[in-house]
Amino acid sequence: MATLNVKNLSDALYRKLQKCARQQHRSVAQEVKHILSEALDRPEPVPIMSLEGLGKEIWKGVDAAEYVEKERRSWD
Repeated sequence: MATLNVKNLSDALYRKLQKCARQQHRSVAQEVKHILSEALDRPEPVPIMSLEGLGKEIWKGVDAAEYVEKERRSWD
């Protein structure tokens, strides 16, 4: 099993790690492994244009991220 050393970790970030670890009843090392696993084991997002049967013809030529951002701004 590999070992990872992290250098120059700020005291503030380490304190945050300690706090999260305490809240989850883990050691700091266990918390770091958990955070890394969560971040790296996520499935790749599926592009909206590759979805079947969701009206993708309506979205043709539309930047979905831009559309969603406009929608979110309209809620304010």
